[in-house]
Amino acid sequence: MKNERGKFVLNLLPSGILRPNVVCVMGNGMVIDPHHLAGEIESLRKQGVEISPANLKISDRATITMPYHVEQDGLEEARLSKTGAQFGSTKRGIAYAYGDKYMKKTLRMGDLLHLDDSVKKRLVTMVDSKNLVMEGSYNAAPISVDEMWAWLEQYAAIFKDYICDVGQYLADADAAGKKVLFEAQLGALRDIDFGIYPYTTSSNVIGAYAPIGAGIPGHKLHNSIGVMKAYSSCVGDGPFTAELAMTEEEKHALREAGHEYGAATGRPRRVGPIDLVASRYGVFCQGCDEVALTLLDVLDYMEKIPMVTAYKLSDGTTTTRFPMGEALDTAQPVVEYLPAGTAISPQPASGRTCPRRPVTMWSAWKRLWAARSPISRSARSVRLISTRGLSHGAFIRNKGSVRLCLISLPTVPVTGPRKRQSSTMWKLCRSMSRWMASITARRARRSRCGISTSSW
Repeated sequence: MKNERGKFVLNLLPSGILRPNVVCVMGNGMVIDPHHLAGEIESLRKQGVEISPANLKISDRATITMPYHVEQDGLEEARLSKTGAQFGSTKRGIAYAYGDKYMKKTLRMGDLLHLDDSVKKRLVTMVDSKNLVMEGSYNAAPISVDEMWAWLEQYAAIFKDYICDVGQYLADADAAGKKVLFEAQLGALRDIDFGIYPYTTSSNVIGAYAPIGAGIPGHKLHNSIGVMKAYSSCVGDGPFTAELAMTEEEKHALREAGHEYGAATGRPRRVGPIDLVASRYGVFCQGCDEVALTLLDVLDYMEKIPMVTAYKLSDGTTTTRFPMGEALDTAQPVVEYLPAGTAISPQPASGRTCPRRPVTMWSAWKRLWAARSPISRSARSVRLISTRGLSHGAFIRNKGSVRLCLISLPTVPVTGPRKRQSSTMWKLCRSMSRWMASITARRARRSRCGISTSSW
């Protein structure tokens, strides 16, 4: 993530930690590696970010990722890679922590507040069970209870003042009229139930689960914003139809233009053109009221803009519905191209150079204002467009059900071939609205706002 203060790598902490007037909450739905979290906090402090119990609350119900979860993750991925069956794991122990959670063989952050004999007895039982796997399946060294206990004591001393009942904290904040914003990292296609299983994460990441995972399950979302790029990117293994729409050279150019490399690992991400089939499915799963379309200026260098508008299946049929299973594994992209446009003024906020069709896009364009988005501080190119009050949404023209609330534009004047960007934006949005016109969004019910990534 980038902002005016520099570049920051966030894995566990919410992005709001970079804002001095925001209190961040790590909910009960998370699995938290205290070692990783302590390192992340220390790194941010070195960059001048203040983090204390005043602006960071950790749920006492969140599951602890133990060192042996991380070790098992690496061992299993290495075993699977011998036959090419690996999942592309981050090797941070997430799946194994969640697995043990549902087998009732984990500790929770609240246990760090009272490391007594009852907690140690549970730890002994868990370690005995885990050693059956570590020694029997992987021929690994046995886990030491004493080492795990010392590890827990170390991080209990660090985090004891951060751990609390975050559900009550959020409920009190809501009652006091405070704004509550949920932030998701992964898209719908990585959801354990609705994603491209088994190439998913190990939890539910769609917007409907935000109040549950945060600790206030009785509250409902007021507004759900789907965040998506103007192209496709993917981390890890599994089917990724969009990448088949480009040559290796084209994917390399897009990867370089978008700086699509892992923030922590530096590994190149898989990329492809925007996939309207997957995006429409993502909007459906997330129940999006609005869509934030970001990084469109990355496509500036293209002479023509590719879009995946349908999938061709192995039986020869074509579909615009997102398939699963074997149908997805063998699907081929149907690609359409948009011309990149012609040179226009680098000052689009006046609206003078914007095409006047369709009227809804023209109206949205005139409402452009210069403030950067509070949602995506990492992208210099994101500015806010308000389309509230329009009779039709600028993104999906189905009774105005889904509004394009954010869009990517250059933040500085551009010259030469890069002047095509604003015209490209208009053409891409017009085409997207044509292909995504069937989604109906949920409406306001309570004063909540959720941000969720909408596809990959």
